[in-house]
Amino acid sequence: MAAPRGRVKSPKDCHERALGLLAVRPRSRQELERRLSAAGFEREEVDDVLGRLEGVGLIDDLAFAQQLAAHQFDNKRAGSRAVASALAAKGVPRSVSDEVLEGAALGDQARAVELAVSKAMRMRGLAPEKAFTRLVGLLARRGYGPGIARSAARRALDLQAYGDEG
Repeated sequence: MAAPRGRVKSPKDCHERALGLLAVRPRSRQELERRLSAAGFEREEVDDVLGRLEGVGLIDDLAFAQQLAAHQFDNKRAGSRAVASALAAKGVPRSVSDEVLEGAALGDQARAVELAVSKAMRMRGLAPEKAFTRLVGLLARRGYGPGIARSAARRALDLQAYGDEG
């Protein structure tokens, strides 16, 4: 009798599916668990396969989180809050996320200023108030807190006259 549609029958299939997912890009254990469960694999089978893959180092939530955080910080110039959100969305455990982000907030000001300066150059034709508002909004969307966003925007636009009420 054939297995019901959407349900798979051998651990090898689960293992191959997990390897295929990892071949596309690194993933967290929870992300793989969700994908394999959604593909119809039994919970015990998924746990067994993921345990074996962790044992040989193909699943490593800490290394995955470090890689994702570095990409977010370096390429997207995201703030700590945005990176924490991205890690949570990928299923990285809070304890691992906290370990990876420890001290990262200390660099938020410098990253925010760097991003604000790069974007401010494109806003030269705008009124200073409008450019300030746009920069603060951009920085907030990238995960920087309100104080850091306002400070970085002021610094980038050299608007020392604007107070925190911005």
